[in-house]
Amino acid sequence: MERFETNIGRVRISGPVVLAPMAGITDIAFRLIAKSFGAALVYIPLISAKALCLQSRKTFDLLVSDPAERPVAVQIFGSDPGTITEAVGILNAYSVDIVDINMGCPVPKVAGNAGGAALMRDPALAVKIVRAAVEATDMPITVKLRAGWDKNSINAPKLARLVEEAGASAIALHPRTKAQGFSGVADWKLIAETKEGVGVPVIGSGDVRSPEDAARMIEQTGCDLVMVARAARGNPWVLSRASALLQHDTKLPEPSPVERLRVLTKQCTLLAKYEDERRAALKMRKHAAWYIKGLKNAAIAREKVNHARSLDEIVDICHALEIEWHGSCCSNRR
Repeated sequence: MERFETNIGRVRISGPVVLAPMAGITDIAFRLIAKSFGAALVYIPLISAKALCLQSRKTFDLLVSDPAERPVAVQIFGSDPGTITEAVGILNAYSVDIVDINMGCPVPKVAGNAGGAALMRDPALAVKIVRAAVEATDMPITVKLRAGWDKNSINAPKLARLVEEAGASAIALHPRTKAQGFSGVADWKLIAETKEGVGVPVIGSGDVRSPEDAARMIEQTGCDLVMVARAARGNPWVLSRASALLQHDTKLPEPSPVERLRVLTKQCTLLAKYEDERRAALKMRKHAAWYIKGLKNAAIAREKVNHARSLDEIVDICHALEIEWHGSCCSNRR
């Protein structure tokens, strides 16, 4: 199969697999790890347009990026076109390539304030927001949609056409409703219907847990790119394995326990460049739990990590486990 190349506006995306924006998870360290594993596009996740306009220092800190990430998108949310205009204008000064408007987040602090998935219920406002964003920048504007608000108001394919007419350069669709949250099954037929109805690239999302899932999504929906979300937590190999399968029909092996620990250690080292020690350690606790899940003595290791107060402690725990697991693997081969 030929190498995937997709143009989102003026931005070339080289490869079939992108990493989903996940608040509190896809920080700069994990994005850099994902890029090293072949993610064709990564996102700075879920930034409040209002907070940008209020010059929030904490929000500006989230915009820190590295040239190695590019192309990188920043995902924003909001419900006021004027605020979106101002926020996108601010983003023009940052090293980002794409601005993504979130119209799919179901959490109350976003959807409960008329943003995120709430925009699925107000297509007219959604269109105004996209137009406002498009007029404020030369960067491509993309939109992340849900299937609809609930099972009685499935409108993603229709809204996709409307936001394309308003100037959106690509559509990402997670075909669950707001009411579903992350439960039930993603309806991939809606991705196919959306792809048929628009002329811009479509990014499919939802229930992509393996390379084989990614291949099935491309085959069944015709989407241009596959978005991997929760399956990548502690498992960036799913990105490289999916890319290899889609581009070269090659099945790469699962990582060994030692490989997992080494990449976990690398992520700690990367995060140390951008976060203070205590905050970084707290962040890495959950990532460490994902990396070692299902491995020998994982519960004991997780307990140790959850009491670590620094990245150095986590790295030391990883090194000790690497020696233990490497020794175990060697003894099993004898």
